[in-house]
Amino acid sequence: MNIQKNTNFLFKYFPALISGLLLTLSFPKTGFSFLAFFALVPLLVSIRPRTSKASFYSGFTAGLVHFLTLIYWVIPTVHVYGGLHPILAVSTLTLLCFYLALYPAIFAFLLKKLDPASCFSPILAACLWTGLEFIRTYAFTGFSWGGLGYSQYLNLSLIQIADFSGVYGVSFLIVLVNYLLAVLFTGIKKNPGEKNFIPIFYTLLLIAGTVFYGHQKIKAIDSQIETAQKTTITVVQGNIKQDLKWTQEFKTRTVEKYIHLSNTQSKKQPDLVIWPETALPFYYGHDRLLSEKVDQCVRSLKTNVLIGSPAFDSDKTQVRFYNRAYMLNRFSIITGTYDKNHLVPFGEYVPLGDYLTFLGKITAQAGNFSTGDTTFVPLKFNDHKTGVLICFEILFPSIAAKFVKNGADLLTTITNDAWFGYTSAAQQHFSIAVLRAVENRRAVARAANTGISGFIDPKGKILETTALFTDCAVTRQVPVLNRISFYTAHGDVFALSSIVAICLAFMLKGVREKFWRKA
Repeated sequence: MNIQKNTNFLFKYFPALISGLLLTLSFPKTGFSFLAFFALVPLLVSIRPRTSKASFYSGFTAGLVHFLTLIYWVIPTVHVYGGLHPILAVSTLTLLCFYLALYPAIFAFLLKKLDPASCFSPILAACLWTGLEFIRTYAFTGFSWGGLGYSQYLNLSLIQIADFSGVYGVSFLIVLVNYLLAVLFTGIKKNPGEKNFIPIFYTLLLIAGTVFYGHQKIKAIDSQIETAQKTTITVVQGNIKQDLKWTQEFKTRTVEKYIHLSNTQSKKQPDLVIWPETALPFYYGHDRLLSEKVDQCVRSLKTNVLIGSPAFDSDKTQVRFYNRAYMLNRFSIITGTYDKNHLVPFGEYVPLGDYLTFLGKITAQAGNFSTGDTTFVPLKFNDHKTGVLICFEILFPSIAAKFVKNGADLLTTITNDAWFGYTSAAQQHFSIAVLRAVENRRAVARAANTGISGFIDPKGKILETTALFTDCAVTRQVPVLNRISFYTAHGDVFALSSIVAICLAFMLKGVREKFWRKA
């Protein structure tokens, strides 16, 4: 009896499990990004004959499998560097994935409440997924890792629409195709003819229009790049092991390594040299001996240097710590600073820390940081301004857009991905920066402690990358564009419109059902 019950359970949720695995396979490192366009089909087909409750569980299963296999790297991160027992590390990942799985679960549940017979059901499904993705980006401090659109970071023709819709437009198209395929798979025999023709027509039209727009935009941006002013950037990858980074005896060696790597590029005369997040394992300006070593290096390079360092300030009541980026000019004078605004929950601070003091931080080495300035003022170097996104901040489209809106003609992201080891997390993290470049039509320079460092041009083309866990410094000219994209100027109009569309669909359904009953 139990065997039969378990078999029925597995058979019932097997399509959802397949969808979860296919979704993960569409992200780096696998290189199977095309899978995203039919990854949801098994889930969507399986829930059509089921109740709303059963659909919720199917969506939850797909989401849980997807996120467990996508962000598995949380376990070694919190175990090795956070010092958590393996059981607690697994529990941390599981709890996070249980939360993230609620989004595809709600998606599946609400789909059952919409009219599946409508010829516009593929568009409504795409709007629903897009709206939920937008909510996940910002709800409860936000975690947009694994947004469907990021899986297409190498598909240049498709992702060009991000300068209008943000990454959410790419997610919209992926779900649109998935839902249409599911409709065709289940309904082509029941509803032949024009009912299927209409969604096929507008889906093909939208895809063709997107690809055409992409090709035209690539030509236009390439033309702008040819005539644009160029600036020469050096990114330095120190490859400092996380377990050694903060040890007292290793501090001097760390600084000397960054100085040496920077000097190897001095003949290329960069306009800006970038060191990664918290590259300096001390408080710059307070440790006089090491700070002077850094200043001497900057003066010898005779150029601007952007450096990540922990920082603090204090008053009579408390000491506040910050994850800071310093911009130094050729005379080693600080010309600007930016303090990381969007911190990693439990990694850089404890939410409701006054009440949840027993929790501590998962990654204790990271520090107990305070939130930085919310004005997002770009940092100046020569005739340019760069928006500096520190690590986790690259996940939030609004932060990059605010920097560009405030005058940044270049985006910089500095990070320390040593926590991730050789897992797929580093490549997933890098791929997110591609969409920030396209959304804002700005080149992106990325300096990561252990990699992946590199350069991305304003159309999202990856110009150069470094290997993981290598000591290196690379220099490249990048174009500087000044035009403001629709997305930069107007933000998440597309995602918000998707939410409005879903709300209107439910309102119309309610009105229709009310009058239908009366009739």
